[in-house]
Amino acid sequence: MLPIARRTLLVGSLSGGLATPSLVVAQDGWPNRPIRIVVPTAPGGPSDLAARLIADALSGRLMQRVIVENRTGSGVLVGTEAVARASPDGYTYLYSTITHVLLRSVFSNLNFDPVEDFRPVALVALIPMLLMVNKDIPARSLQELIAMFRGEPGRYSYGSAGAGSMVQLATELFLQQAGGLRVSHVPYRGAAPAMPDLLNGNITMFLNVASDGIDSVRRGATRGLAVSSVHRLPQLPAIPTFAEAGLPGYAAYTWHMIFAPAGTPASIVQKLNENVNAALGEERIQRRLGDMAFEVRSDSTPESAAQWMRTELDKWEPIVRSAGIRPD
Repeated sequence: MLPIARRTLLVGSLSGGLATPSLVVAQDGWPNRPIRIVVPTAPGGPSDLAARLIADALSGRLMQRVIVENRTGSGVLVGTEAVARASPDGYTYLYSTITHVLLRSVFSNLNFDPVEDFRPVALVALIPMLLMVNKDIPARSLQELIAMFRGEPGRYSYGSAGAGSMVQLATELFLQQAGGLRVSHVPYRGAAPAMPDLLNGNITMFLNVASDGIDSVRRGATRGLAVSSVHRLPQLPAIPTFAEAGLPGYAAYTWHMIFAPAGTPASIVQKLNENVNAALGEERIQRRLGDMAFEVRSDSTPESAAQWMRTELDKWEPIVRSAGIRPD
C-alpha cells in the first residue's frame, strides 16, 4: 500500500490539471539536479563501496552529482523507510541487498512494504556464499562436516550476522538440504563480530558472503569447504562448489539491487537502468567488484529485476517460516 501522500500525488498527476505539465517537465528534463542514493548500512562495507563506485560513474554519465548517503538505524529499516517515504520524482533511490526482500518475512510491524513501496531499477550483482569452519576441527571436506554434524546433533554451532540475515537463511537452507542437521545458531550484530569467534573456536561454522571470507581462507586462518557459486572462485581455486562437494542443487547468493520509490515514472526508471548497466559494463568497475567476488550483472531490466526479486521472495520466505526466524 502506498502512503496517502504518494497516492494523492500519483492520482493528481494522472487526472490532468496543473500536476500533469510539471510531471512531464520532470521526465523530459531529468536529471536537472543532484541525485541521492541511500545506503541503509554503515560506510565501508561491500554495499557502500559498490554504491560509491556506481554513483561516481553515474555522475559522469548523467552530468549531475550522484551522492551516496548512509542512513543507518534499526538494521536497515531507517534508511529503507526514508526512501519508501521519499517523493517518487527520480531523485532518491535505495541501494540494498537481499535483506530488503526478507524484511517482510522477519518483521511483522513494518511501517512500509518492501515490495509494494518500491520499484526495482537494476540488479547490480550476485555474491556467492563461502562455507568456512574453524581450522582445528577434523572435517576436511563438506561431506566430513555433514557427517560430523549428523553424528553429534546439537553439539556444534554456526554464526550469523543476526536473526533473519541472509547468513542465517543460507545456513538453514544448507542444514535442511544436508538432511535436517541440528546445529546451534549464534547470532551476532553483523558479520564482522562473528569472525573472531570462528577463529578462536567459539563457533564451528560460518557461511558468510565470499567477499568477507577470502582473506582468512587464503591465510589459513579458517578452512574453506565449499562456495555457492556455479564455478569456483578465481580467488580460491582450490575450494569446490557445493555441487562438486556433494550437495547439488544448493544455491544461495546475496545480491545487490537499486530501487526507486513506487510511483517513480517508468521513463526515469528505464533511463537510470540503462545508465547503471553502462556503468557496470566499465572495465574498472567490473575489476573492482570482481576483486570483491561480485558476479556483476550489466544486462538487467526493471522487469527482470522485479522478477528476480519475486523469485527470491518465493524461495526464502518458506525458509524463514520453517526455521522460526524472528528479529533479535
